[in-house]
Amino acid sequence: MEKEENLNQNNNEAEISNENSEAEISNENSEADKQSDDKQEENKSVEEKIELSPEEKINELEDKLARTFAEMENQRRRFEKEKDDAFDYGGFSFAKEALNLIDNLARSKLILESDETLKNTEALKKTIEHFDIINKDLISIFSKNNIKPIDCLNKKLDPNLHQAMMEIEDDQKETGTIVQEIQKGFMIKDRLLRPSLVGVSKKTEKKDYKSQQNKENLDK
Repeated sequence: MEKEENLNQNNNEAEISNENSEAEISNENSEADKQSDDKQEENKSVEEKIELSPEEKINELEDKLARTFAEMENQRRRFEKEKDDAFDYGGFSFAKEALNLIDNLARSKLILESDETLKNTEALKKTIEHFDIINKDLISIFSKNNIKPIDCLNKKLDPNLHQAMMEIEDDQKETGTIVQEIQKGFMIKDRLLRPSLVGVSKKTEKKDYKSQQNKENLDK
């Protein structure tokens, strides 16, 4: 009996403790809700105090409108530039591939001209003439589409337009002058389609044999 009374007493104490905890939690939630409501009322009161005047509202709307128009204008210019680029350079890859026709014509011409059995024959002359006509027609078609060859001979090497493939000794030209065109370069409008492959001049390396011999004797 005594054990049962103790158990009942413990259960009662536990129930009382749980009720107290729930009451405390409820009180805390009520307090938090009250604080939240008070804060909202305070913010609302502040907003009412700093409410803009009609003139200020008009100025704010005008500013937003001006920003919107400026953004629309920037977007329009961006679209215009993209459209122009697509029109001017849309065929860039095709044009670059088409240059192989000119290269192949030039190679074929060189092969025929170096053939000993065809040299100084009438057939070779006529064939070369036809090759030159086809080459001129291709260059004309490219030019009409703003694809033009780069004029490079006897000009100073420009890394933006030319690619040096070799150096050629030439005392008559200033060092770095283009004296040979290995492969013709092209521009498409103001953009480089492909660089010219060139040979540039350099001064002849002169060796004073006697001075060299005297130096060798001194070393000995």
